Amino acid sequence: QVQLVESGGGLVQPGGSLRLSCAASGSIRSIYAMGWYRQAPGKQRDLVATITNSGTTNYADSVKGRFTISRDNVKNTVDLQMNTLKPVDTAVYYCNAHHVDGTSWGQGTQVTVSE
Repeated sequence: QVQLVESGGGLVQPGGSLRLSCAASGSIRSIYAMGWYRQAPGKQRDLVATITNSGTTNYADSVKGRFTISRDNVKNTVDLQMNTLKPVDTAVYYCNAHHVDGTSWGQGTQVTVSE
């Protein structure tokens, strides 16, 4: 199994930046892709960005040009740099890992963009 722990959420003003980090432990050699998803109150959980072991990235249209996903295969972490944040980015952000045994999720970290 794979365990994921997120950090880095918080409150930020519109136009500001935050960096989320997710640390993986357990059967990390079985991971072939990691990513970030978010869920706003009353809405479904949506993809934000993903990155494969080879570094191929994919972003939701709403965050392209503002968010950057990166991965450190030595430290077993995946980060999400979020710039030019908007109130609509407010959500609980979840780290995700796809591995040979299925999919694992972190506990989530709250990001609030507000004056």
